Amino acid sequence: MPADIPAPPAVAAPHPRFAVGVLAFCGVVVAVMQTIVVPLLPHIPELTGATPAAASWLVTVTLLTGAVFTPVLGRVGDMYGKRRVLVASLMVLVLGSVLCAVSSHIGVLITGRALQGAALAVAPLGISILRDELPPERVLSAVALMSSTLGIGAAVGLPVAALVVENFDWHTMFWVSGAIGVIDILLVLRYVPESPLRTRGRFDAVGGLGLSAALVCLLLAVTQGADWGWTSARTVGLLTAAVVVALAWGWYELRVPTPMVDLRVSARPAVLFTNVAALLIGFAFYANSLVTAQMVQEPKETGYGLGASLVVSGLCLLPGGVMMVALSPVSARISGKYGPKVSLALAGGVIAAGYVVRYFTSHSLWLIIAGATVVASGTALAYSALPALVMRGVPVSETGAANGLNTLMRSIGQACCSATVAAVLSGLTFRVGGRAAPTLHAYQLVFLIAAGAALAALLVTLCLPGGRAPATGTVEESGDTPAARTEGRRSAPVHEVHEVHEAEEIQENA
Repeated sequence: MPADIPAPPAVAAPHPRFAVGVLAFCGVVVAVMQTIVVPLLPHIPELTGATPAAASWLVTVTLLTGAVFTPVLGRVGDMYGKRRVLVASLMVLVLGSVLCAVSSHIGVLITGRALQGAALAVAPLGISILRDELPPERVLSAVALMSSTLGIGAAVGLPVAALVVENFDWHTMFWVSGAIGVIDILLVLRYVPESPLRTRGRFDAVGGLGLSAALVCLLLAVTQGADWGWTSARTVGLLTAAVVVALAWGWYELRVPTPMVDLRVSARPAVLFTNVAALLIGFAFYANSLVTAQMVQEPKETGYGLGASLVVSGLCLLPGGVMMVALSPVSARISGKYGPKVSLALAGGVIAAGYVVRYFTSHSLWLIIAGATVVASGTALAYSALPALVMRGVPVSETGAANGLNTLMRSIGQACCSATVAAVLSGLTFRVGGRAAPTLHAYQLVFLIAAGAALAALLVTLCLPGGRAPATGTVEESGDTPAARTEGRRSAPVHEVHEVHEAEEIQENA
């Protein structure tokens, strides 16, 4: 008889903490990509020969593609594999970085930045993978860290980009970002498992195109309205088109078997109010990033400016990034003990308090940093709680699309904030040193508006149904209990999980 052939030694699966660390690193890198070009914008016209209006598209196009691709790729990930789509997003980021690194032509740069923006879907995809793969007791803390990476990357990106702009050729930061993107891809392939949960059915291409068209019209009008004029034909036409397309898209989505966005689920108070709160939090947080660096760089002749350098102004946001890392586990503990609703309400109050500090401490660098750090701390609590709230209200099979939609709402809030800040700072100016500069009252008005948005988010949060969440961070509303999730992963197809969820919803409505 032939001798028994020994079985090959089992290969141990990577520890879940490696997946958490890798996905969080991916989120930070993608968030950094969104902000690295900001310190470069004033120099783009002389470096490329482009007009200032064309240079501004290096930021605008990233916002547009990020908003369009985030919910679309989230849905694609639910259907065809979240890790697969996440790797594809990182590949697009690398391609965009290489395009920006090899050219100084404004058209190529805008194309590269558009590709970089598409990678914003990495964050919601990472959150969905963590929900699918981690033990229930670790989901809240991991999701809190992953969600906070968007703010962490924004805080880190500005000072790093400022250092590169002042000391190296500006193409260097794109070469570095491309290299880090490649490292991200290799780490994901090695340490992040593919989620076994899939949504059955066909991808809703018409719904994806309709959502994209509505978002492009809306965000173009919001981001360019100040330059075109808010009553100009282009702005009004785009806003009108956004409304018309959105209504037609909604009518269509309610009539297809596997919609791009399940509007019935999205209309539930638990999901709807969470998305509204995400928009308001995105608005409130982004004001901090927009005005802090500009304010401390204003010349001392303004009476409030500190004349700080580009690097110093970027470093003002760095302590806030550190606090976001430190507070993500704290937010998870609060959500685990009292529920994510409490975490989000607390976040709205903390952000508003931070802007009150900013309002009264506009002449001291250290107090400005303190106020900005308080705002970032509140944002850490909010960004950690939002995905937990989303996952409480949607089926397991729709996590990617739902988190993508929530991230989209933050992006829309940021776009609205950018337009509001630009209108306020350009509308309240005075002459100093031969140029127009915003008045101190303009900055203070921005702080008050942002504080109002944070308080509005708090009020919306109080309207959320439900109270204390289970300590595991699992979801009762969507049927995502630990036992159900484990059993579904071992045996039940995803469509059965979805059907059970729909049956439970019908019973509740009855």
